[in-house]
Amino acid sequence: MSTRVSTQEGRQASTQGALQHSPPAARRDAVRNYHRILAAAREVLGESGAEASMEEIAARAGVGVGTVYRRFASKDALIDELLRLAVAEILSAAENALARTDGLGLEALLRALGQSFAEHARYASLLLRRPTDPAAARRMRTAIDLLTARAAAAGTVNPGLTAGDVTVLIWAMRGLVQAIGEVAPGAWQRFLDIQLAGMRTPGPLSSATPMSSRQLSKLAPCCRAGHRGT
Repeated sequence: MSTRVSTQEGRQASTQGALQHSPPAARRDAVRNYHRILAAAREVLGESGAEASMEEIAARAGVGVGTVYRRFASKDALIDELLRLAVAEILSAAENALARTDGLGLEALLRALGQSFAEHARYASLLLRRPTDPAAARRMRTAIDLLTARAAAAGTVNPGLTAGDVTVLIWAMRGLVQAIGEVAPGAWQRFLDIQLAGMRTPGPLSSATPMSSRQLSKLAPCCRAGHRGT
C-alpha cells in the first residue's frame, strides 16, 4: 500500500514539475507570433521594399497590427531585428568555421556567406542602409584573416592567397547574388566552386599587387548582415 501511494505521489510530483517548467501559453503565443511576424516581414519587404507597411506585414503574419507594434515599435525596429538576426547567423558561422581543424574553415565560411546572401537578397538593400556594428565588423575581419592563414598553412589554398583576396571574393559573390535575384538563385554556388578551384591552384596566383589592409578599410569599414563581408 505504501509503495502504491509513494509511486502515485511521485507521478503527481513529476507532472506538477513538468507543468511548472512548461512555458505559459501566453509566452508560447508570443514566441510564435514573433516568428510569424519575422517570416511575413521577409516576404513583404522582399516584395515591396521600403514601401512595405506594418499593416501588410501583420496581415501576412495572420496577426493584428497591434500585435506587430507591441513587439516592434516601428518598421525600422523590425528591419533592425532582421539585421541583428542575419549578423548573428554569420558570426555563428564564423565561430563554427574557426572551430574546424581540417583547414576547410575558410571554405565553410564562404559557403555560409553565400547562403546568407541568397536568403536575404530580396531585401538586402534595406539591411545595407542600417547602422553597422563595429564589433561585428572586427570579428569578421579577424575570422577572415585567421581562416585564410590557416587554410594556407594546411595547404587547402594557395599560400599566396591573402585575406584581401578573400574579401574581394565575398564582395563579388554578394554582387552576383543581388544581380541574378530569383532568376538563378543557386548560381553563386557554381561561382564559388570555380573560385575555390582557382584558389587551390599551385604557383603564382597573379602578378598584380593585392589590396592592402588600408585600401580595404577605406572600401568596406564594416560588416553588415553578411552583405559587406568585412
